[in-house]
Amino acid sequence: MKAIMVMFDSLNRHMLPPYGGDWIKAPNFRRLAERTAVFDNCYAGSMPCMPARRELHTGRHNFLHRSWGPIEPFDDSMPEILQKNGVYSHLVTDHYHYWEDGGATYLTRYSSWETFRGQEGDIWKGEVEEPAIPENLRRSNPPYWRNDWVNRKYMKTEEDQPQSKTFRAGHDFILTNHKEDNWFLQIETFDPHEPFFSQSKYKDLYPHEYDGPHFDWPDYAEVTESDDQVEHLKCEYAALVSMCDHNLGKILDLMDDLEMWDDTMLIINADHGYLLGEHGWWAKSVPPWYNELVNIPLFIWDPRSKAMGERRNALVQTIDIAPTLLEFFGVDIPKDMQGKSLFQSVASDIKIREAALFGMHGGHVNITDGKYVYMRASATPENIPLYEYTLMPTHMRGFFSSDELSTVELSEGFSFTKESQVMKVKATQSVKSFDFGNLLFDLEKDPNQLSNLKDSKLEKRLAKMMVELMDQSDAPDEQYERLGLQRK
Repeated sequence: MKAIMVMFDSLNRHMLPPYGGDWIKAPNFRRLAERTAVFDNCYAGSMPCMPARRELHTGRHNFLHRSWGPIEPFDDSMPEILQKNGVYSHLVTDHYHYWEDGGATYLTRYSSWETFRGQEGDIWKGEVEEPAIPENLRRSNPPYWRNDWVNRKYMKTEEDQPQSKTFRAGHDFILTNHKEDNWFLQIETFDPHEPFFSQSKYKDLYPHEYDGPHFDWPDYAEVTESDDQVEHLKCEYAALVSMCDHNLGKILDLMDDLEMWDDTMLIINADHGYLLGEHGWWAKSVPPWYNELVNIPLFIWDPRSKAMGERRNALVQTIDIAPTLLEFFGVDIPKDMQGKSLFQSVASDIKIREAALFGMHGGHVNITDGKYVYMRASATPENIPLYEYTLMPTHMRGFFSSDELSTVELSEGFSFTKESQVMKVKATQSVKSFDFGNLLFDLEKDPNQLSNLKDSKLEKRLAKMMVELMDQSDAPDEQYERLGLQRK
């Protein structure tokens, strides 16, 4: 048996034709939906990028204990477990956060890996001279905007772009190994994450009048741009989605040509979505985690059930991917994995959970039962108490500071830390949810989450479910205090 997972970053499911995005030119996503089971209620868990990838490895939530960080020494890593059980795992990726301090220890969990440089502000090509940057662009995030404009000079053609190199490497791995058995391939691209940089042949798919300033990378902030700028950015994003679709088609073609559908699982997913002006916001992380961000695309082909062209309503999450792959290869699922294998859900839409928990460290803690979404904010403006629990004290691009490390206490650890004590560090990086307050939405009556419900009875019921799921995640005591919740 073999398995291929193609993972995109910041891919909005509502922009895809199988999920209603009919204006997007993405014929291969349409084709994919005809060959797979399409999940309508798949939710992310821990956000953003690296917390989502930690879930992908460990099959459990981490946002209640830790912000952005590496795989921990006590973590169960799905590709590493596969490797130890005779299943070769290979990663091809251009996701540049893997080679930063806060993304360390992920690549080395695989049997082998290939990486491709140049996405976003990757500190890649060395040029001392200042690049020519459009005057309107902000200069407040050095060196990442600067490096983006250095990197672009080395991407004159589509073949030069990291996404193309990543898919080509995945294509080559399949060609080399399709006759072998027991392997897992993860093809992971940073696209369509910002900046929305693509070639003219994809931009030309979305003709529109625009004579404003260069704009393909918005701030993580409220929308202040004009309507024509908003429309232009959506077209820039759509062009990059079409490029993703083009490369996805090459993988589907190869599976057809090599007749791989009888023994190869295929999973297509994303870590989270991206706000393109919805709710008056760009991007993610600062506003609440609305459905545009967390209700993510998921397509699965399982050669055992052969379910294809069918929709699935079961409430599933990113934490279910690792158990699904382990079960597919006949490998025991570790007891600390919270997720469940999706074998039966793919085959016949079997329900595996009543509710799903999701969030970002220090932000709202959120729950959905598929009908309602409840977002619980910090009970105080100070957003305290809040701690990081870790043996790997790194943030996104650097170590914890001396001031942070001066607050270190030893914690007895948690059920999933394998009897290991961990560092307990006062958190300094958090999203303050207090200003937004608690939010409650009826997804059936208000799918765009525009009207905050006032229903104390319903809120109480969902808060009780939230506490139960937090208990199952072995959440630290202070998270309940921060949110004004009573622990069971």
